[in-house]
Amino acid sequence: MIGLFHTSSSKCSKVITETYSTSFASAIRLLHRDLRAPICHIYGFVRLADEIVDTFHEHDKATLLAEFKTETFNAIKRGISLNPILESFQLTVNEYKIGHDLIHAFFKSMEMDLSRSTYDRNGYDEYIYGSAEVVGLMCLQVFCEGKRELYETLVAPARALGSAFQKVNFLRDIRADHMDLSRTYFPAVDLSNFTECDKREIETQIRAEFHEAYRGIIHLPLKARFGVYVAYKYYLSLFNKITRIKPARMMEERIRIPDYYKVMILLRAGIKNKLNLITPQAVGQAHK
Repeated sequence: MIGLFHTSSSKCSKVITETYSTSFASAIRLLHRDLRAPICHIYGFVRLADEIVDTFHEHDKATLLAEFKTETFNAIKRGISLNPILESFQLTVNEYKIGHDLIHAFFKSMEMDLSRSTYDRNGYDEYIYGSAEVVGLMCLQVFCEGKRELYETLVAPARALGSAFQKVNFLRDIRADHMDLSRTYFPAVDLSNFTECDKREIETQIRAEFHEAYRGIIHLPLKARFGVYVAYKYYLSLFNKITRIKPARMMEERIRIPDYYKVMILLRAGIKNKLNLITPQAVGQAHK
């Protein structure tokens, strides 16, 4: 009967994923069926922690996060949890031997969200690593399915992709973070006077990370490559739209990609995949 509990827990993680991120859910559906559930397990776990620090304003966030952290490591150690999201997450952590150091780094960044509103360069880099890069590394361990040598060769691109995604999120959500949560993630940037120069400097960093990430995507196992490529294209399209928008407008509205354009991205990516253009031999096609 334990199988029923595992199945139900996995479905809960899938519901969390599909409810909170239609873009990621769409990309996950393009992974090989063997990979879809464990990636949803990771996303569901990450999403719950993020909700604690970003949404539960009428509750004691620090206590909730500390309890969630304790419950997470207890679940991993015991191999069981009554929390269905943690149950599915511990199954994935234990099956794919996801490093506990990555989980600790993730929680450290979540804790930083509770205590810090501005960041210097070192704090910014540490936050990006724990909140985004380690999530990419958790997913990479699933994608590599125990192939340690392959994992090691793809660590840098996976970190770059996670960092690029997070920084694009920062730009997309810059108004809400500043106005609603009183957070400024970008070091040495005054959001009350967000300039074109500030924006271009951030965009230069992100563009370089997208380039590094693509060099890793094309070397991913086939079971993972297409789904990750589509997620990459979603975020690259959002980034390209952001680069064309003035800083003042970004402080007034949340920038997004319309659903019809996401469908176009998927169709174009599908054509490239059919034509075998998402390969190491097609590096020149990276941003087309």
